[in-house]
Amino acid sequence: MSKPHDSDVAFIKALAELLRENDLTELEVSRSYGEDDSLDVRVARQMMAAPAAMQVSAPVAAAPAPQSAAASAPAAATTTDPAQDPGAVTSPMVGTVYLAPEPGAANFIQVGDNVAEGQTILIVEAMKTMNQIPSPRAGKIKRILVEDGAPVEYGAPLVILG
Repeated sequence: MSKPHDSDVAFIKALAELLRENDLTELEVSRSYGEDDSLDVRVARQMMAAPAAMQVSAPVAAAPAPQSAAASAPAAATTTDPAQDPGAVTSPMVGTVYLAPEPGAANFIQVGDNVAEGQTILIVEAMKTMNQIPSPRAGKIKRILVEDGAPVEYGAPLVILG
């Protein structure tokens, strides 16, 4: 951003107030004013319960689809911390994950699907806004680490690409 806009300061203060009022831990926003002028904001606060919440969600994330015996040995090594897997696609925000574009529709992806870079792989809803999460690169879906409608934290692993 070349120079701060007065409206940006008010916008950031409003985000901080939303964070406090809604008992959120994080908000992340990107907006563009033109070709050379944009604003990227991440407002976060640390909470004592946040690490416990990450540990609670780990068993849900570690429940992969059934695999063959040959594939289970490498998967066992990655289940301890899927976020460390080089193919991990992580959540860019705090929100609720949806695997399909709308209730009753087919999921964006299935284990074994090939995806193209930029292809929508799921949605994270944050503050009533549906944010499409694109694949960062082309690859094959090895694991889906989240369940439809599950809450996710910033940086939580969502999918493993092979």
